[in-house]
Amino acid sequence: MNRGFYTIMAAQFFSSLADNALFFVAVDLLVSMKSPAWITPLLKLSFVLFYVLLAAFVGAFADSLPKGKVMFIANMVKIFGCALVFFHVHPLLAYAVVGFGAAVYSPAKYGILTELLPPEKLVAANGWIEGLTVSSIILGTVMGGALVSGHVSDMLLSFDFPLIDTGITSKTEAALCVVVGIYILATLANLKIPDTGCKYAHQERNPVKLITDFANCYSILWKDKLGQITLAVTTLFWGAGATLQLIVLEWAKQSLNMPFDKATSLVGVVAIGVAAGAILSARFIPLRKSLTVIPLGIAMGVIVMMMTQVHSVWVAYPLLVLIGALSGFFVVPMNALLQHRGHVLMSAGHSIAVQNFNENLSILTMLAVYSIMIRLHLPLNIIITVFGLFVAGTMYMIMRKHKLNQAEHDNLSLIGEQKH
Repeated sequence: MNRGFYTIMAAQFFSSLADNALFFVAVDLLVSMKSPAWITPLLKLSFVLFYVLLAAFVGAFADSLPKGKVMFIANMVKIFGCALVFFHVHPLLAYAVVGFGAAVYSPAKYGILTELLPPEKLVAANGWIEGLTVSSIILGTVMGGALVSGHVSDMLLSFDFPLIDTGITSKTEAALCVVVGIYILATLANLKIPDTGCKYAHQERNPVKLITDFANCYSILWKDKLGQITLAVTTLFWGAGATLQLIVLEWAKQSLNMPFDKATSLVGVVAIGVAAGAILSARFIPLRKSLTVIPLGIAMGVIVMMMTQVHSVWVAYPLLVLIGALSGFFVVPMNALLQHRGHVLMSAGHSIAVQNFNENLSILTMLAVYSIMIRLHLPLNIIITVFGLFVAGTMYMIMRKHKLNQAEHDNLSLIGEQKH
């Protein structure tokens, strides 16, 4: 690992930290506005919407400029989205603008890894990136909950600058100032990211041709016997992860009688497990063994259903750590293998754009279904059981598909292949 990699990690940490803290600040703002419970999932949905809508374009944009510059531009868009709240723009719309920046940021963030590092280091690099990202989720979750708590918000509002009237009078505005400050740190780190020297062919600008090119890349990755398995797993993981985050918040409220600022700590507990799983898989699972972790996804779905029987905080903590650890352990090798296949078959930016499209379409779909379930007033235990069965069943079908692919041809021999 070189200095450029550590600079990328710093930029990713601060940007992700701000993203996660902002989510809980936005949720608290909706609560203070007395919005219905089914609106909360739409907040996450508004964030990921542009990942889907811009999928055909952000890959080409990421490959048209040095990745550090793309990340810089994306963070500036995120800062603009935060600023909209100060002008009383609805949280759903403001958070959607931040999501626009995140959609532009993602292909550059992951694409630069394949430019900077050889294939054999991708699992380790992803382990570091995922571990750091999850650390930022933990800290961002705790920070978001703290920023909207009465004690911290009162302290922030008590700051008085001589001769300057900031006009900040609410806990939401005070919390947003902290979030914007973290985005600025990420932006400064972006300026230090080195140019890898990796140049791609001139990127198409015609929207129709871009969509056609994206559709071609989409088809290539889904038809590839390794690409389709890893893409299916990561697509399921990110949809399930986004939904589980909201389920845990509601479960903490109903089953554990925890207030919102305390419930956010449970989301952080899941993230601790993910970090531990990511670090272990980076240490023990080489790229060639990455598909051996699929059964852990089935186990995760089964264990999630055990949440319905838990009413004690002391049982909840180890259960959520275990769920997080299983998910972190199986997603890191899958992510690394998918990046490797994408880099072999097409450019880094286009590959990540296809991945983002699938993963965020999954998030949109699963959050919409969850929102409808809440709107229909289904009992939370029923929702958790359906969720766990869906995850375990889908992972089992993916595992069966991989075995059928292997019966036709030894696709594992493709791992480590040079770029076509």
